[in-house]
Amino acid sequence: MVKNKILIIYTGGTIGSFLDPETETLRPVNFEKLVDFIPELHQVNADVTVYTLDEPKDSSNMLPADWIKIVDAIKKEYENFDGFVVLHGTDTMAYSSSAVSFLIENLKKPVIFTGSQIPLGLIRTDAKENIITAIEIACAKTSDGLPRVPEVSIYFEFKLYRANRTFKFSTSQFNAYMSPNYSLLAEAGVNIEYMDHSIRRPEKGETNFFKVLDPNVVIFKIFPGITQNVLESMSNIPSIKAIVLETFGAGNATLEPFFFNWMKATLEKGILIVNITQCIQGMVEQGKYETGASFKKLGVLSGADMTCEAALTKLMFLLGNETDVEIVKTRFLQSIRGERTV
Repeated sequence: MVKNKILIIYTGGTIGSFLDPETETLRPVNFEKLVDFIPELHQVNADVTVYTLDEPKDSSNMLPADWIKIVDAIKKEYENFDGFVVLHGTDTMAYSSSAVSFLIENLKKPVIFTGSQIPLGLIRTDAKENIITAIEIACAKTSDGLPRVPEVSIYFEFKLYRANRTFKFSTSQFNAYMSPNYSLLAEAGVNIEYMDHSIRRPEKGETNFFKVLDPNVVIFKIFPGITQNVLESMSNIPSIKAIVLETFGAGNATLEPFFFNWMKATLEKGILIVNITQCIQGMVEQGKYETGASFKKLGVLSGADMTCEAALTKLMFLLGNETDVEIVKTRFLQSIRGERTV
């Protein structure tokens, strides 16, 4: 049987540590010797190659430039491997994987992000199962020999999620991620069950890789008692181009005149405002209630059921690759990588 070729891209994070028995301290894993830590990989139908980014980082230190490095690594080896598994810290995995999903257009191979809550070198680690199953899914093919899951995803604790629909919700549980507004792509039990109806299929044509992100975007969560000074300090940030506004419920905010006036003045400056909900599940419906009607009237962009991570990274991508702001607005309201329900 011909083995699949899988490239593991190690970026850093909790997963990459083991307990040194001599010093009793956590030290970085040498991922070139990954099979020493996970001998079960001998049984997987894959030839696994490991590539480590120049400077592996705790995920809290990840920057847009690091997301570009991940995409560059995939682009460089895209024709040489059947699938890619990205090992990443859990805290910002949803941001990184969402960004990568936008930076690769018409993806035809699996790019699976995974990590762990407990380091690979500790006895109760969840890293082994996450890595082994992520590799198995990256190897999976349809009956006609095509990749089973040709999109950017997150595999964690027996579940495969679309990356740009996912966020981290727990610091202490193994099932650390949720995707409440979109169904699973696969679930691992005795067998791996694939939800084929939920998996995006690529279109005909080439796969395109992008390498520009515009970081001039800010996230702001509104709260009861918000003041005009706070709002104005945010919209007066030099070079700011877009604000992801986390609102109440179905996209609602205060009816105080200063808030409406602030939105109007901000939009007139050419700064985009995107409306997403603070709620874990559900979507923004501008105009459903009186308090949200002003958003629609002014031209605030509805984020529908997008995650905060997806809204932020999508704006970075669009602003970095489109010069016409009207195209940015139009494409934001579309689903370009399966990130929102239209």
